[in-house]
Amino acid sequence: MVIVLFVIAGCKQSGSQNNELVTVDVTANYPKKELILQDFMDVEYIPLETNGDFVCQGRVQDIGENFIIVRNNTEDGDIFIFDRNGKALKKINRKGKGGEEYTGILGVTLDEDHRELFVNDNSARKIVVYDLDGNFKRSFRQKEGMMYGEIYNLDQENLICHDVRNENYGGMTLINNGQSFLTISKEDGSITKEIQIPFKEKKTIVLKFKDEASGLIYASLPSTAYSLIPYFENWMLVEISADTLYSYSKNHQMVPVIVRTPSVQSMNPEVFLFVSMLTDRYYFMEAVKKERQFKVTDLLYDKQKKAIFEYTVYNSDYSNKEQAFLKSPVNNLIPSRQILEAHQLVEAYEKGQLKGRLKEIAATLEEESNPVIMLIKHKK
Repeated sequence: MVIVLFVIAGCKQSGSQNNELVTVDVTANYPKKELILQDFMDVEYIPLETNGDFVCQGRVQDIGENFIIVRNNTEDGDIFIFDRNGKALKKINRKGKGGEEYTGILGVTLDEDHRELFVNDNSARKIVVYDLDGNFKRSFRQKEGMMYGEIYNLDQENLICHDVRNENYGGMTLINNGQSFLTISKEDGSITKEIQIPFKEKKTIVLKFKDEASGLIYASLPSTAYSLIPYFENWMLVEISADTLYSYSKNHQMVPVIVRTPSVQSMNPEVFLFVSMLTDRYYFMEAVKKERQFKVTDLLYDKQKKAIFEYTVYNSDYSNKEQAFLKSPVNNLIPSRQILEAHQLVEAYEKGQLKGRLKEIAATLEEESNPVIMLIKHKK
């Protein structure tokens, strides 16, 4: 098995340089490094149009070449479609209990080529498909015993999914020996591939604790614990029970990219390794210790220097040292995004803290305006 891993580690992947198998010690202390976001990524700001029908909280679901899909933090059922300049196009709401409706929205995946929206109705364990006008097209059930969390486009015919029931909910009966990644047909939801990642014992990131005053048991998990991360045309699979993180391609090839040490199987409490964003030069990661407040250490691997650092990234469009947030994956076109609230931009503008295009946009905003979407893209 070790020989096979090192042989395939030398393969090339689309959009990236030759892979080297990187080893990350999640318990080590690494030197600190500061970066400027615009030095290694392109940044695009999109102010979402605000009008009487389009007041939203800017929770981005997906972004294509022509459309931005947004919803609110609430369960109101609204799905907003903007064009890539932020112009309001359509608001859809099909919330209900009928066969062509959704009871709730965990996420929305855009298939721009087929002009379809895949709404993940997790509470009903189904995916409902609409066209971009909100017309029902079809629906299909999630696999029995699974709970699809992250769902992305893999190719023209398939979605790639992550099962959060196996990954996050300790104490439940595991499905498929705890395997959490699969690909499904966009047409009928049938499973086209069950992805196998080797590990000894299933781990969970969910932390349960009892409130002594009320006697109630609570569960929590980190807000940035993503298991599917875009890696140019491929996807990074983060199986927290395994010591190896793999890249997965459209032709179903799995290549090891990162190895963590010590083994997660040997740790108590565990320190899990997640991936935040991947570029040609940097692997941005976070080591998360499973304790009450989830101690998080931001790490990056520099492929040029072949070294690991504890990082901070700043946005140069602020005159003060404003950190950029790299932990919101979008898709293969856009590796990450950040939501900039209008009232915060207005305040920063009044204090003279903004520069360039961001300053121009902030000058047009009111405190109650829709958010500005900051796209973080690979440099051309």
